[in-house]
Amino acid sequence: MSRRIGIGLVGFGFIGKVHTHAYQTLPLFFDPCPVHAELVGVCTSRQETADRAAQIGRYSFGTTDFDQLLARDDIDVIDICTPNHLHLDQILAALEAGKHVYCDKPLTVDLSSAQQIAAAAKQRPNLCHGMAFHCRFVPACMKARQLIADGFLGRLYHYRATYYHAGYTDPARPISWRLQKEFGGGALSDLGSHIIDMMMYLLGDISRVRGSIETFITERPVAPGASETVPVEVDDYVCLEAVMGRGGRGLIEASRFATGTQDGFTFEIYGERGSLKFDMMDPNFLYAYDMRDPEGELGGERGYKQIECVQRYPKPSALPSPKLPVGWMRFHTQSIFDFLHALSENRLGTATLFDGVRTQAVDEAVTRSVDTGDWAEVHYPC
Repeated sequence: MSRRIGIGLVGFGFIGKVHTHAYQTLPLFFDPCPVHAELVGVCTSRQETADRAAQIGRYSFGTTDFDQLLARDDIDVIDICTPNHLHLDQILAALEAGKHVYCDKPLTVDLSSAQQIAAAAKQRPNLCHGMAFHCRFVPACMKARQLIADGFLGRLYHYRATYYHAGYTDPARPISWRLQKEFGGGALSDLGSHIIDMMMYLLGDISRVRGSIETFITERPVAPGASETVPVEVDDYVCLEAVMGRGGRGLIEASRFATGTQDGFTFEIYGERGSLKFDMMDPNFLYAYDMRDPEGELGGERGYKQIECVQRYPKPSALPSPKLPVGWMRFHTQSIFDFLHALSENRLGTATLFDGVRTQAVDEAVTRSVDTGDWAEVHYPC
């Protein structure tokens, strides 16, 4: 019998809709589904948008009062899909109210805020919490983690990882919260959180970093078509060298100005026994090179192998067929299922608020490195 879990969601922009879709489709994708997500309440900043969100998202009610979600006994989980600067107070309030928490990335705007969240979560070990690090739930990335854990690479030499977008290349694009420091924007925070988390998920902690950033368009219009401009306060591009705690090093880049890219989430990992490659625009496959394959005239058997990961999720995944192409929304559905399944078994899932804290620690070290022009140690609070 599936466990009923009441959902209260705050923020119904792009990511709020994605999470809502995931909750709605759980019983289709998983059979038997061990959880029943009941969409109880949705909170937005205006009543008209809250009512609209409740209607199209099939929530029981919409509200502008976040405390109304916290006060409901039939809401078990608070799903936080608001701008970054709002996460701290909302997470702390949800935990204080005895609610489980699922939060979009990045966790918050700085390491100090993240430390407060970590402390609050540690004080409530009976509550489940999760981060929307959906890239962890790409089958090819899950396979890469399995291979690395099994020793496929041997000693790690180095890696290169990117998260490239091109959405801010138009100088006429107006200012928004993602371009203002106090609200927690910037390529490092927005995109870097995903690719930094992925490399630590695959390879372990980053011990020290040396970073550089660039803002390519330093002023933007205050509104569409406006002549008045305001300064851009965050980075458009970040590059960091990373030394890994287990040995090896890597280069990580995140950019909103990678002209011509779509969702350029990639990694190449090189070790003594082989290498692995992945590209989010080719998400059905992981590419693996094994040094133990024999050489020979005309090439022998060496070369990159295309591993068919497609939708080969573990049970109770039931839809679509494992052979069919995988897609971006599916990763979010798997992430939310992992969180709710863990909650139903009174444990933590694959990606937790503590993982969000750890990526925030790397972000903070990168910022220190940029300020000093030197290497910076990463200090993990948990």
